[in-house]
Amino acid sequence: MGIFDGLRGGRSADFDSGSAATNAIELTARHRQVSLTKQGAATGNLRINLTWRMRTSDIGGSRRESLLRHPLKALKPPEVVGHSQSMVNVDLDLGCLYELADGTKGVVQPLGGLLGDVNAPPYVKLSGDDRFGSASGETIYVNLDHREKIKRLLVFVYIYDQTPAFDRTHAIVTLYPSNGPRIEIGLDERHPQARSCAVVLIENIKDELMVRREVKFVYGFQAELDRLYGWGLQWGRGFKNQPASA
Repeated sequence: MGIFDGLRGGRSADFDSGSAATNAIELTARHRQVSLTKQGAATGNLRINLTWRMRTSDIGGSRRESLLRHPLKALKPPEVVGHSQSMVNVDLDLGCLYELADGTKGVVQPLGGLLGDVNAPPYVKLSGDDRFGSASGETIYVNLDHREKIKRLLVFVYIYDQTPAFDRTHAIVTLYPSNGPRIEIGLDERHPQARSCAVVLIENIKDELMVRREVKFVYGFQAELDRLYGWGLQWGRGFKNQPASA
């Protein structure tokens, strides 16, 4: 296993509705922000989900090469293939840096078993650790009934193994508010050497909860994200426990 960081010690246009086809808001480089408050979704539990799969172009050669050998495949839609440990040695983890209104700062992440609490500070909880990219992925819950106690949350994704692989996976972070359409942020940019990505920043700005797309890839781990966003935590090396064998 690799060695990673573990914790030691002007607005864009607002969106009123999602796509009629998908009932989703996609945050892009052009349309980066949405207000949960204006959506009427600043209460209840906000669910933040990470899922990923191996890029289809990396499985069994390119589609173009396949079509040359099997022309009838052009009539079939591209197959979406979920990866497994045998296909690609990558473990994407979902985490969240938090800063509360009283100045308390910390992190919720699988590394170190820092899973948080949804009914007590930091009002952020990680459901568990998905090591193989299952359909359900990893989920963080944020209790927005305590939104006045939350100053900002930085949701990030990092790779827990020794090989950077953001260029070999298609990952998506989806926010499911208590009301209104879901919010999607895709991690489709090719950054072969990146090990971490700041995905989305949730800020309480004058009693308005804003969600802003970040999608900033870095070559280090949590400590580098901390420096980038000025969190000021103390970091050290950390490991995951080995999963129990069957």
